Amino acid sequence: MSAVNGVPSVAVAPRRFAALRNRDCRAYLFGAALMMMADNIEHVITYWVLWERFHSEALSGFQVISHWIPFLFLSVWFGGLADRFDCRRVIQVANALFMTVSAAWGVLFVTGTLQIWSACLLLILHGVAGALWGPAEQLMLHDFVGDEELPSAVRLNATFRSLGVLFGPVIGSALLLGLGPTYGIFANIAFYLPLTIFLFRTKFTGHRRDGGVPRKRLGFVDSVRVLRQVRSNHTLVSMIILGGLGSFFVGASLQSAMPIFAQDLGAGAAGTAYGILLFANGAGGVIGGILLEATGRIRPTVSAAVVSTAVYGLTTLAFAVSTSYPLSVSLLVAGGVANLASMSIGQTVVQLLAPPEDRGRVIGVYGMSANGLRFGSGLTVGLFGAVVGIHWSLGLSAAALCVGTAVAALYARSAKAARA
Repeated sequence: MSAVNGVPSVAVAPRRFAALRNRDCRAYLFGAALMMMADNIEHVITYWVLWERFHSEALSGFQVISHWIPFLFLSVWFGGLADRFDCRRVIQVANALFMTVSAAWGVLFVTGTLQIWSACLLLILHGVAGALWGPAEQLMLHDFVGDEELPSAVRLNATFRSLGVLFGPVIGSALLLGLGPTYGIFANIAFYLPLTIFLFRTKFTGHRRDGGVPRKRLGFVDSVRVLRQVRSNHTLVSMIILGGLGSFFVGASLQSAMPIFAQDLGAGAAGTAYGILLFANGAGGVIGGILLEATGRIRPTVSAAVVSTAVYGLTTLAFAVSTSYPLSVSLLVAGGVANLASMSIGQTVVQLLAPPEDRGRVIGVYGMSANGLRFGSGLTVGLFGAVVGIHWSLGLSAAALCVGTAVAALYARSAKAARA
């Protein structure tokens, strides 16, 4: 191996779509796509029911917060679980929690006993399941393919998850209209089963390639030790900062603000314009993953992560001020490509730099930033938008993302100069 920008790399470029050539990894990717689709199906059905039942704006805001707060507070500890235990079982526990939550929604729907407190509890448990899944998922990818083909696995995993995000609302709407919310939420449980069953059949545990590295004890003190270790590595810190910047300043707010942009752009029927904008936002991630994997031109380096994050910020800024509907659609697709590149490169760099015995915890630190800080976009874009307007709030947030990216680049460059 050699090093590029302080990141371990291999002498021979990995094969294109290398992760799909691995039988176990291929099956895992399809199962993860179905799991992510089920996640979004549940959102479609439960959010609709909750609005019809309670008409509460506060509950709508809590839906976003409850999904991402568990990532912020639990990711490092869940990374410790992935380090210590068989990742197959960790993911299966997460799947079981997902399915239990879906079943509980169905029981509350059919019995007519849904209350705000029970809805909040289920929303939190759903977020906990997602946070538990994250670190173990990444360790499984590394175990499937190793360092050489890890960039392909992480990139394709992000692409398949984007497919789940893209088609989840479509399937969720079909289940809601065709079966109704009660039968629809029960049917959603089936989408979690393929990955759960596959994990009983694969021999990979998330740790086989580490050569039986002893797993360190699980505890708060040990998590603090890992945080200190991460802090001493400027490259790791820069990747964590980049992931957090995109999440905090843009994050999940772009999707929730899309109806306003569809109305303001005035392209025919608002419903159709809204649907196309949402599709463009999701399709960018899928297209980006396929293009990056097919060309193999972008390597997992700090420079590539910085550039792709900057492009994501610039396209978001241009979208915020655009008055042309075709241009806005194009900017969303380009932004989706850049965002997928940024997140997948950052995730790969973090995995390559993490010590094998602490890989799960280090991934948890990255997840705490890249996922947990998504709740902040509700403040930077959502609440601030109520004061200055959504176009201004998104534009200023995107500009802050660009400035933060430049600062992170300087920080990483100082580390490179220090090593030299």
